[in-house]
Amino acid sequence: MEPAAVRHHQSHNGRGKGTKAGLLDLFYNDIAIDLGTANTLIATKRNGIVYSEPSVIAFNPQGSPVSIGREAWMMHEKTHKEIRTVRPLKDGVIADFEAAEHMIRGMIKCAKKKWYSSTRQMVICVPCGITDVEKRAVRDSAEHAGAREVHMVEEPMAAAIGVGLPVHEPKGHMIVDIGGGTTEIAVIALSGIVHSQSVRLAGDKLTDDIIHYFRRTQNLLIGYKTAEKIKCEIGSATPLDEELEMDVKGRDLVKGIPKTLRVSSADVRDALWQSVNLIVQAILGSLEKTPPELAADILDHGIILAGGGALLKNLDRRIAEQTDLPVHIAEDPLTAVVRGTSAVLDDLEYYKAVLV
Repeated sequence: MEPAAVRHHQSHNGRGKGTKAGLLDLFYNDIAIDLGTANTLIATKRNGIVYSEPSVIAFNPQGSPVSIGREAWMMHEKTHKEIRTVRPLKDGVIADFEAAEHMIRGMIKCAKKKWYSSTRQMVICVPCGITDVEKRAVRDSAEHAGAREVHMVEEPMAAAIGVGLPVHEPKGHMIVDIGGGTTEIAVIALSGIVHSQSVRLAGDKLTDDIIHYFRRTQNLLIGYKTAEKIKCEIGSATPLDEELEMDVKGRDLVKGIPKTLRVSSADVRDALWQSVNLIVQAILGSLEKTPPELAADILDHGIILAGGGALLKNLDRRIAEQTDLPVHIAEDPLTAVVRGTSAVLDDLEYYKAVLV
């Protein structure tokens, strides 16, 4: 079923625009950015999602960028002293201002379809718990990357719009956006966030948990990319109907030599248990603070999961078991935030109330 917000947007698209405005639009490249800790996605007004790559940049000794995105990610943890890879975002916000600026500029350049187009408007999503200083860092990075006008929207609101929730209506919806650096929990009604909680614990922490677990229990040192692969392929939040196994390669900390270890999804679940439990407890805490009328709406509509973390096997089942509420995983949860950010960019006037 087509969401009301999308139908409204489509009916407004093009209203009041003359031929002159249409011609001028050809020279502009208005973009929406989901600037994530793990991945950055970019959408444009006319072409939808045009860029989706890891939030990584590689520098040479002179401090000049040599690659960004997937190419830099392939170099990560495999570089020599002449190349340095940087992940400029930590916990959903910019940790390295200069690297972030270079990365955003490079990604925008990759996303541009025409070399002569300039960025007139940019909409960027930010975490709920972002401070004024962190907001300024995001705005400055975007402006230095060439944006004339920068708007910001909170991640859970963007995710809600992206999955088609009627955010303008007087109905309560709970959305949980589990990204790379933060888990954003929000109750949304009437174009606003009634209650929100930003937990700086998400996909990156789960990956770190796997690294520490195998170091502690198996004396095996594995890299970040290997741990990420383990999480995606056999990680789970509750027991699986059929447990999975995979071979993991790392370095034996006792003998100091490379080693292969066969690990099971049960081992990985043990590694993730504590962090997954903290996410579930944060959701329960948010439900406790939700006004009763909105809580009744959530009982009817359930909880929506978005973000890459929503793809962890059986996470929806684990949350449903502990909250006694229906839990739904958004269609294509990885792109929910950028789709919502793009919808805001397409009709800034209609979504004016949701901007930060």
